[in-house]
Amino acid sequence: MPADATAPSVSRATFRFRVEGMDCGSCAGKIETAVRRLAGADDVRVTFSTQSLSVDGDPAILKTAAIERTVSALGYKAIDAADREGPRVSGKRADAAHGEAGHDHGGHGDDASGEGRWWQSAKARFTLVAGLLVVVAYGVSLILPAHASWIFVAATAIAAIPIARRAFSAAMAGSPFSIETLMVIAAAGAIVIGAAEEAAVVVFLFLIGELLEGYAASRARASIRALANIVPRTALLVDGDAVREVEMASLAVGQRIRVRPGDRIAADGTILSGASSIDEAPITGESVPKTKGEGDAVFAGSINGEGVLVVAVERTAADNTIARIIRLVEEAQEAKAPTERFIDRFSAWYTPAVVVLAVLVAIVPPLAFGGVWSDWVYRALAMLLIACPCALVISTPAAIAAGLSAGARRGLLLKGGAVLEAAGGLQTIAFDKTGTLTEGKPKVTDVVGLGDTPESVLRLAAALEAGSSHPIALAVLKRAAADGVAIPAADEARAVAGRGLEGRVDGRWLSLGAPRFVAGRADLAPEIAARIEALEESGKTVAVLVEDGKVLGLLAVRDEPRSDAREGLRQLKALGVDSLILTGDNRRTAAAIAKDLGVEAQAELMPEDKLRIVRELRAAGRKVAQVGDGINDAPALAAADVGIAMGSGTDVALETADAAILNSRVADVARLIRLSRGTMAVIRQNVALAIGLKGVFMVTSIMGLTGLWLAIMADTGATVLVTLNALRLLRFEGGQRPDSPSQT
Repeated sequence: MPADATAPSVSRATFRFRVEGMDCGSCAGKIETAVRRLAGADDVRVTFSTQSLSVDGDPAILKTAAIERTVSALGYKAIDAADREGPRVSGKRADAAHGEAGHDHGGHGDDASGEGRWWQSAKARFTLVAGLLVVVAYGVSLILPAHASWIFVAATAIAAIPIARRAFSAAMAGSPFSIETLMVIAAAGAIVIGAAEEAAVVVFLFLIGELLEGYAASRARASIRALANIVPRTALLVDGDAVREVEMASLAVGQRIRVRPGDRIAADGTILSGASSIDEAPITGESVPKTKGEGDAVFAGSINGEGVLVVAVERTAADNTIARIIRLVEEAQEAKAPTERFIDRFSAWYTPAVVVLAVLVAIVPPLAFGGVWSDWVYRALAMLLIACPCALVISTPAAIAAGLSAGARRGLLLKGGAVLEAAGGLQTIAFDKTGTLTEGKPKVTDVVGLGDTPESVLRLAAALEAGSSHPIALAVLKRAAADGVAIPAADEARAVAGRGLEGRVDGRWLSLGAPRFVAGRADLAPEIAARIEALEESGKTVAVLVEDGKVLGLLAVRDEPRSDAREGLRQLKALGVDSLILTGDNRRTAAAIAKDLGVEAQAELMPEDKLRIVRELRAAGRKVAQVGDGINDAPALAAADVGIAMGSGTDVALETADAAILNSRVADVARLIRLSRGTMAVIRQNVALAIGLKGVFMVTSIMGLTGLWLAIMADTGATVLVTLNALRLLRFEGGQRPDSPSQT
């Protein structure tokens, strides 16, 4: 048997490219149509906002060179992304790690578009040449007026050569109604009816429009690409007693790196030694630096303050926070929103319909009503230029891309345009309690001295709890440290399973535990029992410290609400969104937290109960989001209209959810909704602007009030305007005023 006889057969491979030169959504459509016609291409995905092309196909038939030639024929440049995913085996993709190089994270010039400075591009140089040709043609026509027409024909022909070549390639590749085709027909028609001078100007204006569209598009791409430059290229690797500089991409899990004051942290990890204030604004959008020390997690790209840190690497460069954000946003931009899919379907019918209308405008009035042929052909040519759907096609994806990028830069990760669109329509938010509305870390809220002073009660309790990893023990020890209490050693300390602790401290035999545990060891007088009951009614867990049958004091512990929980819920209410708590915690604790936050709660729920409640709300016609951070929230996250995971949660929650709040702020749920509503408002504005301008100029062209040059300016202007309007979303700050893309 041959050595490879048992190897699985390769059925599919994924080819990835970065495409340069796309100016609008129509460009992406032409490329997708052309590549889809290649033999062996099964699935083609072109994303204008990220300049990406992905092709799934049979590697035995489909070749990289064929894809590159097809894209090049259309006037664009396809660059192999060098991270082609592994072949698919038995219908599943093999190892498809996303390396650092694969995302092309390096700098690409000032505009971050991958094409250098826009005015230095080949397109800009050719546009300048076309402009000079028009100027020269005007100058020569003044000297040789009898030959002016032929001079402008020559200028038009030279300037239109690349446009005509792209038009022919697009038509051959299945896109007969491209803007290039319409432009060539309009210019040729203008020459035929004796408007050669106007034809030359229109071609020049078209080239300027393409240049402006490309610049506006590059600004939209620059925001998310800038994230890649947050992570430093090198790191200080701690190797034994030595420290040496290495490439960030070479770091492996488990290695240690040193971070000096003012440096950016090179990898996701945990602080092993040192303490410092960490500025996480580049990743989470949190403007106030956080003080972190030993055992705390840090993100790649965050900025170290004043201390020297040693950090244990927990994620490689390909999987750190920034890489995951970029990957999520790029994948999200490939997933079209419902509105975007509708616009695509509409534009597919719109252009042919307008072309048919233009033909009717050209021939019906002269044939039926004796109109002048040249006048009506001229009007029809103007209509052809208006038929291009560029502004309409780009109106939605430009806004979606800007919205996703704005969210990512502020710690709001959304897995697709559909999620961004759906979030704005949410009516009910179901919150998990522990770790979502609360910190997930119990705190000592009350130290009550009864037979001893509060300080002594805390001191003795901390001595018994020393060495324990129980959450309540950690809370007591943290409170003792915060209060500067010196903790003595305990002798004969032992845990009584499910009940509490006992041991000897300073020669005194002590017991610490729940009221029911100490009830048989001490006399809980009515006033003490009433005090305990009052604390428990407020959702706190009470521990009683006892010595020789005498109650020395009480400690109350509670998982406190996040500092912004009440404000976050208030903001949701102001947006007209209802909130409720779904928790597996006990009813008394849930009721206390719910009362404190001013919302309703359903407690003692299993994961299937949360799932059932979410489904019942949806069945009642409500648009529901589930917000959670744990494995037990995963079913409800998946069932909700929008599942939102807290960034501090488990990987299962983050993978299941549709969106993630990286900074784990409750107020960011409202911010996400405002971002969605702001994005949808911009989309509505863009669609109205695109259709409105085309409608106005279509009417004025038919009436003969506007000519070819105004028609092309209207088309180009609309495309640039909707793109610039979408870019306003990049300034989104998420203030409390709803439906506003920017509150700077």
